[in-house]
Amino acid sequence: MTTTTPPPGELRDFYEDPAVPVASGAARSVRQARLLADALGPAAVSAQTVLDIGCGDGTAAATAEPLLAGHRIIGVDWSQDALRRARTRLPYAVRGELTGGGLPLQTASADAVMFSEVLEHLVDPDSALDEIRRVLRPRGHLMLSTPNLAAWYNRALLLAGVQPVFSEVSLRAIHGRPGKEVVGHLRLYTARALREFVTAAGFEVVRVHGAPFHGVPRPLRPLDRLACARPPLASILLLHARRP
Repeated sequence: MTTTTPPPGELRDFYEDPAVPVASGAARSVRQARLLADALGPAAVSAQTVLDIGCGDGTAAATAEPLLAGHRIIGVDWSQDALRRARTRLPYAVRGELTGGGLPLQTASADAVMFSEVLEHLVDPDSALDEIRRVLRPRGHLMLSTPNLAAWYNRALLLAGVQPVFSEVSLRAIHGRPGKEVVGHLRLYTARALREFVTAAGFEVVRVHGAPFHGVPRPLRPLDRLACARPPLASILLLHARRP
């Protein structure tokens, strides 16, 4: 997913490149949407506003939409190229930044925020969570997902002296780890670090779940799905938090 905080200099150009992937796996999107649907309840009882901050090309929100039927989903991104593609999939997609001028939304105007595969791209994640807390109403939901530095295979790779999956040492090419795509990850979290970070930002963590990674080689996918039962080992961390 693309970041919603404009990075400096070369990073901004990197994220505006149409060749940079801005979509993530459907399995993660569906799991996250189910968690959010359970938290929000039926739209027939109370239709609520859900922001997909860092919506990228809108694929994740479009995948989640059937599970959030009746709720209003608004995609937000700073990348004009990503928004152009998102508007082909979503009824609402607006330009916004998490730092600088902030999001074009009133304080306490959103019932929930999906923040999917964005945190790992941010230069200033602290200010990003401050802005998310501002736009969420009291008891509003934050559904955050990010790659797990301590995924089960990364533990084995580190023992072998191999750079962990998801980590990047260059914006030009992959060095020292499996994979081919450069996606601009700046920081990575373990389950413990993510929980502590979100708590320190003023949220109440409800639970951390695990999700599979679509880039795992097919023969290893059954193991990756099994690892989801223990979030500290899962490929992707799904964190559900609430604003007090």
